Amino acid sequence: MMTITLTCHECGSGIHVYPNTNASKAQCDVCSQIVDVQFTKEQEQGILKECPCCSRKDFYQQRDFNRKIGVGLFVIAAILSIWTYGLSFVVLYAFDFFLFKRLSSVAICYKCDAIFRNVANLKEIPGFDHEMNDRIKYADHDFQGKPLQH
Repeated sequence: MMTITLTCHECGSGIHVYPNTNASKAQCDVCSQIVDVQFTKEQEQGILKECPCCSRKDFYQQRDFNRKIGVGLFVIAAILSIWTYGLSFVVLYAFDFFLFKRLSSVAICYKCDAIFRNVANLKEIPGFDHEMNDRIKYADHDFQGKPLQH
C-alpha cells in the first residue's frame, strides 16, 4: 500500500496519510493544521499519476534517505579528515555505497515536496532534474508530468 508524507505548511512537520478516496483532509499532529487532499482510485492501487495535495503531475525519484543526516555525516567526515588525512571520506563513500544498494526509492512531488513510498509505477518516474525543479519552484511552471526536453 502506498504511503504519503505531506509537509505541513504551518510548522514543517510530516503528515503521514494513506490513500483513501473518502478522505478529503489530513491533519498535522503537531499544530493541528488541516491540509486538503484529493485521492483517486489509482492512488489506492499504488499508482502515482497526480499529487493528492497540489494536483501536479511532476515527480522525481530518489533513494529514501534523510538529507539532513547525509549532510551531517559529510560534515563529520570533513572534520575527521584533519586527523585521518582524508581516509574518513573513503569510509563515508563506502557507507554511502552500502546504503545506496540497500535503500529503496521514493517518489517526490516537485511542487509541494510530498513523499510517496511503495509506488507501483516508480520505474516510470525519472530522477531529479535541477532545471525542472527551478522552473517549478520559482516560476510555477507546470510540465504536466512530461520530462524536460532539450
